Amino acid sequence: MRFVVTLFAVTLVLQPLASLRAQRAEVVDGIAAVVNSDVITISQVRELIGARERSLREVYSGNDLAEKVKEMRLAALKDLVDRQLIIQEFRKMSEKGASIPDYVVDDRIASIIREEFGGDRSAFVRTLQAQGYTVTRFKEIEREKIVVQAMRQSKVNENFVVSPTQIQAFYNKNKAAYSLPEQIKLRMIVLREKADGDVPGTGGKEQIADEIRQKLVEGAEFDRMAQMYSDDEGTRDTGGDWGWIERGTLNEQLTSVAFALKPGQVGPAVRIGDSFYIMLVEAKKGASIKPIAEVRDEIERNLTQQERLKAQQRWLDTLRAKAYIKILS
Repeated sequence: MRFVVTLFAVTLVLQPLASLRAQRAEVVDGIAAVVNSDVITISQVRELIGARERSLREVYSGNDLAEKVKEMRLAALKDLVDRQLIIQEFRKMSEKGASIPDYVVDDRIASIIREEFGGDRSAFVRTLQAQGYTVTRFKEIEREKIVVQAMRQSKVNENFVVSPTQIQAFYNKNKAAYSLPEQIKLRMIVLREKADGDVPGTGGKEQIADEIRQKLVEGAEFDRMAQMYSDDEGTRDTGGDWGWIERGTLNEQLTSVAFALKPGQVGPAVRIGDSFYIMLVEAKKGASIKPIAEVRDEIERNLTQQERLKAQQRWLDTLRAKAYIKILS
């Protein structure tokens, strides 16, 4: 019996050498849990959550920190217990011929070296040594990850059928997620005072802004005027085109003016600091909700993924029910 696996991306997390040494120094190893005949150590839990725990310590303190760390450690321990149960199940299958071919693990290591270290195997080995790993041990860890992910996939029935009724019910319940805010299609000319040019308040840019606006009102093409006069390098070459924008894209003053304009209307020259802004609203879209036809495929994928996760959890619950599990930490 051959066990077919598909390769999944596994990211190697690099940690500063000093922090790794400090982490190792504070770890007093012991047994965190017993899963049948295997043990999960405290250091395995710390290894799994080390970086996230340090991030928590930067944000929380006191009782809040203690509660957050406790929750994280319990969640990590649950994940490790599940992983151990899956590995034990794979061992049983191995007795009947299931295996992970060496080339699968070797390909994964080669991919890590290529993607994370630019193909520099020496840099990869140095990083492992800094983190206290040998290449052999790292391969064992990667093999376990591949086993766990492949086993999870193999225990999920691919033939999930999501009914139209389920899709409609999900859409009705989550309409807010498919809402579209009010939008405008905007063009804008930006005129900025320059240190060696016009001085604010002397009629320089302000006068130019008024003249440009008047030409626009009289029928001048906005995109041509933007290309000639706008100081905004990001949109000048495209005729001042900002595309479709929502409230909040611009600052409050510009938003107030822009969203009050009608399609085809040129706004007044708005002064903010030493700059002037002339806006044209080309079109408007009112707030709306995406029709179910546009999101049906997305909803079906979401519901299918939910069913896959439920199936995996049912399988894990079965393994847990048959196992001896004792949490010690």
